[in-house]
This record gives sequence, structure tokens and C-alpha cells, in this order.
Amino acid sequence: MADPLFYVDHSDLREGRLAEARSAMRDLAAFIEENEPRLIAYRFFVDEAQATMTLLAVHPDSAALESHLELGGPKFRAFAELIRMRSIDLYGRPSPAVVEGLRQKAAMLGGGTVTVHSPEAGFSRLQPPDQVK
Repeated sequence: MADPLFYVDHSDLREGRLAEARSAMRDLAAFIEENEPRLIAYRFFVDEAQATMTLLAVHPDSAALESHLELGGPKFRAFAELIRMRSIDLYGRPSPAVVEGLRQKAAMLGGGTVTVHSPEAGFSRLQPPDQVK
């Protein structure tokens, strides 16, 4: 089994756009849940000050994240007026296509940084839904 990729992004919510951003988060999460059965986790969070949105996702492998970027690309554009992306942190071993796709996503949503963190030690006990017996 390929190693999972752990994705975390942080964005500033644009002033006065919280209600719209929350609606967009719910819409995107529902779309992704329906259309990406291999995705292990996909969760949006808003901080206590209601100023920052964080997305946490766990992809079973690089191919799944590549597919996510293709499928979700048009949906991500809905956030362009609602947020300013600060950063994307990716933990794992992504393909070059994934890294490039994340750089394009970050540029589209405000120009945040993309940082890949390579695994050094540890393990995961995650099983994607299609591999649970």
C-alpha cells in the first residue's frame, strides 16, 4: 500500500464573507464526499476568532490527491473571493504533478506558500474505504 498524504492549508477569511465561506465549505465537502470515495478524511475548520479557515485532508496516495485536484479545481475557484490562502503544507511523498497542482491552487487563491514535508519515521494505521475488509 502506498503511503498516505496529509494535507493542511490555512487561509484568511475575507472580512464580511464568513457566512458565504461557510456555505462554500459545506457545498465543497458534500461534493467531495459524493465524488471521491477513496478520500480518507476531508474537514474544514474555522478558528475561534472566525478569521482563519483550515482544511485538513488525508489522501490514500499521490494519485488520489492528483485526481482530487482535477475534480475539485472548478469548485476551488468559488473560494477566490472569500479567502486569501496563506499556506499549504503537505506531509508525505507527492508526485511532481501534485506539487505543481498545489502551487497553481495556492496562486489562484491568494498566493500562499506550498511546503512539502518528507516523512522520516513513523507509521500510519489508516485504511482507505476501498481496502477495508
